Amino acid sequence: MKRHEWFRLLLLSFLWGGSFLFYRILATELPPFSTVFSRVLIGGGAILLWLKARNTAVVIPRGLWGRLIILSLLNNVIPFTLFAWGETRVSGGTASILNAMTPMFVVLVSGLILRTEPLTSRRILGVLSGLAGVTALVGPDAILGADLLGQAACLLAALSYGFALPFGRTIKGLSPTVLAAAQLCTSTLVLLPLVLLFDQPWTLAEPSASTWGAVFGLGLLSTGVAYIIFFGLLATAGATNLSLVTLLVPISALMLGRLVLDEPITPSAIFGMVLIAIGLAAIDGRLFRRTAQAK
Repeated sequence: MKRHEWFRLLLLSFLWGGSFLFYRILATELPPFSTVFSRVLIGGGAILLWLKARNTAVVIPRGLWGRLIILSLLNNVIPFTLFAWGETRVSGGTASILNAMTPMFVVLVSGLILRTEPLTSRRILGVLSGLAGVTALVGPDAILGADLLGQAACLLAALSYGFALPFGRTIKGLSPTVLAAAQLCTSTLVLLPLVLLFDQPWTLAEPSASTWGAVFGLGLLSTGVAYIIFFGLLATAGATNLSLVTLLVPISALMLGRLVLDEPITPSAIFGMVLIAIGLAAIDGRLFRRTAQAK
C-alpha cells in the first residue's frame, strides 16, 4: 500500500476503535436499542449526503429488499445491539479484542456451514489460535464473574458478523457504498419500532453534552465517515490489505480506553490479543508464505 493508504488505514482503525469507546460512554445513559438506532440513523444519513454530493443515485431493486433486511439484522442490528449491551459489563478494549474473532467465525461459517470456501489446515490452526486468545482474555476467574455475560454478548456479535460477511457477498447489483447506505437505512427502519416499544425515548432523561458528543461520534465518525474510508480503501488497496485493520482496531480501542476512560490494559488482554493476531496471520497466510520464501 502507498503511504496515504496506510494513513487512511490507521485512521479507520481509530474510527472503529473509537466506536467501542463511544459505546462505553453511552452505556451509562442510553439503552442499547436507542444507542444503535442513533448510530445507524446518523451514519446512514451521512452516507446518503455523501452520495448526493457525488451525484450518485440510490436505487434498490425490489427483489433485493428481503436480502437487505437479513443483512441489516446480521451486520448492524444484532451485533451493534450486542456490543452496546455488552459494554455495560466489559471494557471497550475487551469488546474490541473479542470483535477481532470475526474473521475466524467467517472461516468457520464459510467452511462448515455454507461450504463456500475450503477449511484448510492453516485456517484451522488460525481458528484454534483465536479461540486460545479468547480463552486467555476471558480467563478462568471470569467464569464466576458478572462480566462473563458481557463477553459472551461481544463474542455473539462477532459470530453475527461471521454470518453477515459471507451473506453480504451474495448481494449483487449494488455498489459497496450504496449497499452500506441501504443496509444502514434498513436497520434504522427495523430498529424504530424496537426503540419505541422497549426504550420509550420520551421517558428518558435529557442526555448530557458528553452523551450527545458520543452519539454523534458513534454515528458520524465511527459509522458514516468510517464506511466512506472503508470502501475507498477497498477500491484502491484491495480486500486483503484492508483486512489488516482487524489487527489495528483492538490496539486503537485499548489506547483510547486507557487515555479517555482510564481503563486498565491487563496482561491477559495483551496475551489474548497476540494469540488472536497470530490466528489472523495464519488465516491470511501472507506472513507464512513470505517466511517460507525467505528460507
